[in-house]
Amino acid sequence: MTTDTAARVIREGKLFIDGQWVAGSDGQTRPDYNPATGEQFANVHQATRADAMRAVDAAHRAKDMWANMVVSKRADILLACADALAAMADDVRDVLIEESGSTYPKAMFEVMSGIDLLRSAAGDARHVFGETLPHSMQGQLGFTLRRPLGVIAGIAPFNAPFWLAMKKVVLALAAGNTFVLKPSEETPVTGLKIAELFERGGLPPGVLNVVPGPADEVGDVLLTDPRVRMLTFTGSTRVGRHLAVEAAKQMKKVTLELGGKNPLIVLRDADLDYAVRAACFGIFFHQGQVCMANSRIVVEAPVYDAFAEAFVARAKTYQVGDPRDPNTVIGPLIRRSQCGVIDAQVEDAVSKGARLLMGGTHRENFYDPTVLADVTSAMTIYDDESFGPVTSLIRVADSEEALHVANDTSYGLSAGVITNDLQKAFDLALRIEAGMVHINDTTVSDEPHVPFGGTKMSGSGREGGRYSMEEMTELKWVTVQMGQRVFPF
Repeated sequence: MTTDTAARVIREGKLFIDGQWVAGSDGQTRPDYNPATGEQFANVHQATRADAMRAVDAAHRAKDMWANMVVSKRADILLACADALAAMADDVRDVLIEESGSTYPKAMFEVMSGIDLLRSAAGDARHVFGETLPHSMQGQLGFTLRRPLGVIAGIAPFNAPFWLAMKKVVLALAAGNTFVLKPSEETPVTGLKIAELFERGGLPPGVLNVVPGPADEVGDVLLTDPRVRMLTFTGSTRVGRHLAVEAAKQMKKVTLELGGKNPLIVLRDADLDYAVRAACFGIFFHQGQVCMANSRIVVEAPVYDAFAEAFVARAKTYQVGDPRDPNTVIGPLIRRSQCGVIDAQVEDAVSKGARLLMGGTHRENFYDPTVLADVTSAMTIYDDESFGPVTSLIRVADSEEALHVANDTSYGLSAGVITNDLQKAFDLALRIEAGMVHINDTTVSDEPHVPFGGTKMSGSGREGGRYSMEEMTELKWVTVQMGQRVFPF
């Protein structure tokens, strides 16, 4: 439903519980603003603790029906949802642009990846395998099987609010679980679009429930209700650590995809033009609000100056502004307060000897592409996330020093190595402390079927394809005694 105003159309977002669109039980709503214009984009009903409990109730009632549904039917529903999303593509794209400040290409990436994910997951639903096991007991047959956990809850981020929430929801459903989704408080309408497409695709009531609302109410219910057997979260390391501690109190499974301070290593033999293009995409895609962004570019000394000059020259060509304009590369940060965080990092780095090659300025939510040279470990920006279009150039003597710098961080999400020396590339890939390493590529990469995730403070667990299916199922061992077992007494 929409509300007409003199200047624009304001969307209304309701909760989606047990197959019904409902208002929050206390009637409270929250305005949702367009980060590029500052205008109100939507008015969203807020779930209370009671509403979150109703969502868990619905998911719990539906779990046996969904788990026991023949796999071909579950797969058919996922395929129907892919068709529904294809029909909704323009609307979802527009919501991503208006609500999260996504540029046109980034919004289309999320939509098209979502369609691919649904179709891929329909196949994954048929590949939840066990195995037979050899046993030393005479006449005993043993095997394993995987069973759905039951109710899974997901808390989604604001930076890729459609794609990252879809990865949680779709693969959980493919594995036979039901789901309660709490969208980011910054992008609730995008989360509700996921409910809409599953409703269009014919998902039975209760299997998916979407409850936008405050973390201290909705999130707390999802974290503490024992019927929720797993929590999957993408967001900050600070929040992820808290969730892990609280979930452990109930032995609740968790997957955590958290922050990153990702290194892109450029060795002296690299094709510099290609390295610059890769590095620019890796930090300026979605204004650097990407956990995988190559916010540290580690360059061997013989090519450092040439790389820095070419990188800045290319970055200066990028259009900053209206994300609806297809020519815009850098749109708005979703939170204006982040500009102050970045300002402080830049000021600290410059005060300690870094050179500001470009940027360091902003207008409202729009932060200009910013490049700091000669960054060292003494500077805050060396290991603290910026979550903006800001990168640090770090000079190293050789590949061994590059490896040291790459690993000299509390994070371990993604890394890239650009070189024509494949021996060095493989050697570095094996020794870099990261969950993902991309040779001759940027640090930003994701697909529906890959094991996405990190190490150290970047989280635990993996998302994608069969790796999600393993996280979201329980492994059970079953034995069958053929004839009578001989006991020692």
